[in-house]
Amino acid sequence: MATKAPPPPNYAAATVQAQAFAAGHAALSGQARRDNTDAIERLLAQLDNATLAHDAAKLPSGDPLYNFAGRALLRRGLTLPRPFDRGDAHFGATNRPAADNDGYRPPLKVGVLLPLTGAQAVAAEAVRNGFLAGYYAETRRRPTLRFYDSSAGVKAAYARLVADGNDFAVGPLGREETDALFGNDTLDVPLLALNRGNRTPALGSAAFSLSPEDEGISLAQALIERGSKRVLLIAGNEDAQRRTAQAAKAQLERRGLQVLDGLGYSGQMTEALAQLAQTNAPDTVLLILKGPQARTVVPQLALANLAGLPRYSSSMITSGIGKPLEDMALDGTIFPTEPWLIKPIAGLPTQSAAAARTDTARGPAARLFAFGLDAWLLTGHLEQLALSPNTRISGSTGLLSLDGFGNILRRPAWSRFVAGVPQPLGDGAR
Repeated sequence: MATKAPPPPNYAAATVQAQAFAAGHAALSGQARRDNTDAIERLLAQLDNATLAHDAAKLPSGDPLYNFAGRALLRRGLTLPRPFDRGDAHFGATNRPAADNDGYRPPLKVGVLLPLTGAQAVAAEAVRNGFLAGYYAETRRRPTLRFYDSSAGVKAAYARLVADGNDFAVGPLGREETDALFGNDTLDVPLLALNRGNRTPALGSAAFSLSPEDEGISLAQALIERGSKRVLLIAGNEDAQRRTAQAAKAQLERRGLQVLDGLGYSGQMTEALAQLAQTNAPDTVLLILKGPQARTVVPQLALANLAGLPRYSSSMITSGIGKPLEDMALDGTIFPTEPWLIKPIAGLPTQSAAAARTDTARGPAARLFAFGLDAWLLTGHLEQLALSPNTRISGSTGLLSLDGFGNILRRPAWSRFVAGVPQPLGDGAR
């Protein structure tokens, strides 16, 4: 008597469709690959948390959809049913000493690729200082370090790094430079890129970014978790503002929320806001504006009877603030921030202590300083993140995890304006 084949797993229809897209993903490149990723993420966004977790758990080992489903779980703050399907868990040489109890297993010799001269040198200085602050705060075994100037050409700088015998690289800082190195499927020395371009990280490497797109996704997830249904989105016209707004809108709409974004930013919006409140009233406001722009918009929201709505903003709202009497107009606005700026992080110097030593640890540069701190932290913990599927490291810029494609995911901390001054919110209080 013939043995019957087991019945196929009971997947949701959207999961089945996403599987079909994922099956051919590895053969795609360029825009076709990006479009395919978008199609898969739109389908997975249709699933509620329970269905997404159920279907991800039933995907067989090696199913190309699993890494997509796992990333969706992590972005929602949910747990993975098993580690990602990957063959690059060590991120470099395997002859390093064994990991410590907390997962710390740094490389032996690290080369850091940064534009130490030229237009990006100021930003690179803040990242470099943050990296070194974390490095010298570590009391255990540390790798030897050497910095390489990538300004004259990142490929040549990387070649020098390889020739010098480094077993790990950190950098580069630019998106185009990152894509240039990730143009090869494999690299002689694995790296932690400090940006994210259009190319997937090479096998054994990772990418870490404070990109506007990542912040837009974090904002969208916060609104989804609080139960918003109709979001009024007001954004400025700068490139970073547009990118943040586009990422937030795409993520919100994928999850079935309505986004009202037809107004744009203007100094005179009261009449349009009042009309919107009467015809298609939002239940949440999202501002992608700098501080002075937000101080102009928030009073107009009040005149349109929209002041009582929950109000969120991107971190750009902290640009151009500092006078509490003026900034009281922003009271109640919630925005993402770097934990290091508002509370101590175990094993790292505090913001006040670092600011006493260097100007790059305060003011607008402090965010890049915190980014550098986390670049160091990740250098010693990438293997831990790869091997432990639900590990999240408390970093300077947020809770850090690693998806199945080599991208570092970040869940930020949150603050609210109170009496014109940003005040930290408790964990989970949004």
